[in-house]
Amino acid sequence: MVNVGIIGSTGYAGEELVRLLINHSEANIKFLCSKKFVEQKYQDIYKNYFKIIDETCVADNLLELSKEVDVIFTATPHGYMSSILNDEVLSNCKIIDLSADFRIKNKSEYEKWYKVKHLTAKYLDEAVYGLCEIYREKIKKARIVANPGCYTTCSILTIAPLLKNNIIDENSIIVDAKSGVSGAGRNEKLENIFCEVNENIKAYGITTHRHTPEIEEQLSLISGKNVVINFTPHLIPMNRGILVTAYANLNGKYDYDTLKKCYKDFYDGEQFIRLLDEDIYPETKWVRNSNYVDINFKIDERTNRVVMIGAIDNLIKGAAGQAIQNMNLMYGFNEKEGINFIPSNI
Repeated sequence: MVNVGIIGSTGYAGEELVRLLINHSEANIKFLCSKKFVEQKYQDIYKNYFKIIDETCVADNLLELSKEVDVIFTATPHGYMSSILNDEVLSNCKIIDLSADFRIKNKSEYEKWYKVKHLTAKYLDEAVYGLCEIYREKIKKARIVANPGCYTTCSILTIAPLLKNNIIDENSIIVDAKSGVSGAGRNEKLENIFCEVNENIKAYGITTHRHTPEIEEQLSLISGKNVVINFTPHLIPMNRGILVTAYANLNGKYDYDTLKKCYKDFYDGEQFIRLLDEDIYPETKWVRNSNYVDINFKIDERTNRVVMIGAIDNLIKGAAGQAIQNMNLMYGFNEKEGINFIPSNI
């Protein structure tokens, strides 16, 4: 049994961590931390936990809290962990950080895109990027796991097999992505209220979205080449889910079976990757409330380009579910433990 704590437990990703960890056979929740709701009962904040959780939210004293548990999940805004992590905390427990603070290895790139100083950059090299399908063996030995972003998880997993096999031109990649509103977090923002989002779709963060350098860095590591992409995210009026449609030039003439083999070989044995049948394409509804990633592609013979499509639930595989998958690897549990859900249709 592993004792766990959650800092940032009242955000959307934090609440998903609570919901999933309650049913994890190897995890025991020791504390729920919330800066905004200190000394309030968790079941009063989220009434779906009435008569399920009797915990009261505590303040975020990372050092003291680290002495109580084996691992802490930090579902916090960027800048929190990069300003507070230290050797004493890491001598007490492991960290799975759902923020961007340790995802990007280049300190100056992080500071450029996130507009905040990184005060604990000495841990950047040690932190393992928590994309389980790519870095499984490193995650098993990690003290710090940088849980990937939601857009990045879907984008990287959708593109990686063809890029790794030099099937596509690394200079031609365009990523068009759509996200549900929960991806923006549980904050009071005018642009996220119902009347602003409903019956609307909009592009945002055009050429400036902070997941861009994360996607580029990881695709560069996978391919061994310098990858620069165009990434444009869109906000759509649904609660949860991400759909990525990525485009790239093919480096030659390929048929469907050749590309499908690349995907099959790359994801051989992966429990949460579902490669769809020919001409069946991912939809967010078929991965909702699950840790699955649905992927497929279509060759455009007319332009000699390929269209790659992926779908995930942004709060599970894109956040809390992947974090628990990382914990399972770190402690030698069954990788599916606590996250083995069939997607819900409605």
